[in-house]
Amino acid sequence: MKQQRRLSVPHKTLHFVFLVTIISVCSGREVLQADLNRPLQTIPRNIPTTQPQHPGNVFLLGEDVNIKMPEKAIGKAISWRLLDDHRNIIKQGSIDEKTSNLNISRLGIGWYRIEFLDAADKVVDWTTAAVLARLAEPVPQDSPICVDSATSWFASNQPARQERFAQLAALAGVNWIRDRMSWGGFQRAPDKFPEKTTYDTAATFQARYGLKVLQVFHDIPGWATDKELDGENRSRRFPRDLRVLYKFCKAMAQRYKGRVLAWEPWNEANITTFGGHTIDEMCTHQKAAYLGYKAGNPNLTVCWNVYAGAGTTLHTRGVLENQTWPYFETYNIHSYQKPDNYLKQFEPAREAACGRPIWITECGVRAVAKTPKPWSELSQEDELKQAKFIARSYASSLFAGVNRHFFFILGNFHEREVQFGLLRYDQTPRPGYVALAALGRILAGATCLGKWTPQGNSSVRAYAFRSRPDGRPRDVLVIWAEKPTTWPLPKSLSVEAVYDYLGRSLGKNTPAKIDSAPVFVILQKGAARKLPLEQPLRSSAFRGGKASPVVLQLQMHHDSTKLDQQAHTVPSGKETNLNLFAYNFGNKAVSGIITVEHAPRGFTLTPDRWEITLEPMERKRLPARFSTNASESDRAKDDWIKLQGDFADAGRPVLAFRLVTK
Repeated sequence: MKQQRRLSVPHKTLHFVFLVTIISVCSGREVLQADLNRPLQTIPRNIPTTQPQHPGNVFLLGEDVNIKMPEKAIGKAISWRLLDDHRNIIKQGSIDEKTSNLNISRLGIGWYRIEFLDAADKVVDWTTAAVLARLAEPVPQDSPICVDSATSWFASNQPARQERFAQLAALAGVNWIRDRMSWGGFQRAPDKFPEKTTYDTAATFQARYGLKVLQVFHDIPGWATDKELDGENRSRRFPRDLRVLYKFCKAMAQRYKGRVLAWEPWNEANITTFGGHTIDEMCTHQKAAYLGYKAGNPNLTVCWNVYAGAGTTLHTRGVLENQTWPYFETYNIHSYQKPDNYLKQFEPAREAACGRPIWITECGVRAVAKTPKPWSELSQEDELKQAKFIARSYASSLFAGVNRHFFFILGNFHEREVQFGLLRYDQTPRPGYVALAALGRILAGATCLGKWTPQGNSSVRAYAFRSRPDGRPRDVLVIWAEKPTTWPLPKSLSVEAVYDYLGRSLGKNTPAKIDSAPVFVILQKGAARKLPLEQPLRSSAFRGGKASPVVLQLQMHHDSTKLDQQAHTVPSGKETNLNLFAYNFGNKAVSGIITVEHAPRGFTLTPDRWEITLEPMERKRLPARFSTNASESDRAKDDWIKLQGDFADAGRPVLAFRLVTK
């Protein structure tokens, strides 16, 4: 999502040293389609436990719920009542004026609202709490259940708050956690990095609690901008000199080795908020970033610089024409659409992924906040809307080809009237947090087996998974209905257990009526294979290849960008000088030839061949002039210009881009 906040680099943040053994799995190797769910990184991990202070009022089953009363209630409240997600009163009692803590025993799994009332029976204040199931084993290394947290921003220079975010994410059973970095706030001068920052403490805490950290940035320092080409909003544009990007990525890979295990080298570059880049710019940026990260840490997982949305068919064409697949190990997308739309929305991404895993690193639901900032509370209706959305979203995306799914977002986040957070301002839970924890437990290590469409009831959605609920290999059905309906499970299914959307036991029977609140049905391992399952979709066939240290780049003025066509505009009827560059990010000099492999009919690029030698970290300009007399029909058929180099052992770099006349 769009994040306008800019950060200054802190100078007095506590720094913790944490060493962890990291094993990179299958880095860059050709893999079978069946291996897409493999863990790209593995780390030591324990079963998460609560802390004595119980941050966020989150408890495990069997623990007494002991919460601190809100300050406004102390001395004013004379009674309390405990409500569930549907506002049913579960327990209630009295309070004397000296009470500052409330102890409630024998609560089951679920989400709770605790209200404090005065003598007039009016609510003075309220808080929330959660009781979660104890995980039976450490979170599986291949679990698809992940979360976006932006901890470094939401708890900037607040180590204690950062640690609480990490604790709460771990208790929810998530595998990966996504953070945020401001490059512009981090690196104030070339080749200079601060010693201790909010990013360091956040990464350390998250790694300490057994979370695999995915980091992302989407701005550049002022000293790296190009005002001539990018104008006033240049901090959100890619650095024009790719050597600046390469050096930064290399330094970050080295600095955070063992703590940050994966990087997205930009966020939503395809929209104007984050630079409005064309696909050729995104591919070139991706290549330089990949080479930098791998130079700093060969075992790091390098992700695609994630889209807003899932990319279009033109984006996919650009990825393929630029032969970008050797330069990413996961193909990353975002979505804020309805789960029923994922299958169609993700179609371009499945093709562009080229056999790599697909990660959806932001996926949320919009609900309008009903109170002012900073609390920005949701209505009861919207709290439940968010909570019920979670299992529907994860199940649908995993069927549509996603391998890791990150909910947006863990912390309280109010953007343009919309509240996205699973936690409230004080880090106490909304029902959605408990719904995420139910997934973390029941779909631990899940692989989608397929979709079951019951005959005669088009409203029902049923997805089958192989997972490890409570540490045991089982098949799990995730079932809900778009419209309330009566639909009993077939009697031929031998059901072990049924849980509701918050992970509460329903015995062995599904509800008489199925609605938008998902239920989890636990079956013996292998039982789901007996159902008529539609097979899940996957990333396209694996494309092999080796990354070349030589990267080719087109630089055009940002005003020439036409995002709807993924093209750059040039004047009609006159010759245009193009800014073409070649870089060598290898550790030895290379020599080779670059040729115009393809130009559409009526397009002329002069010269069409360059012989070049590049020293390590050298950039050279390729003088080029472009003209066109192509007809509209010619341009409509094919307007990709493609350059390819031949640098012997250093590979065959490619650059493909589109030009259209004004």
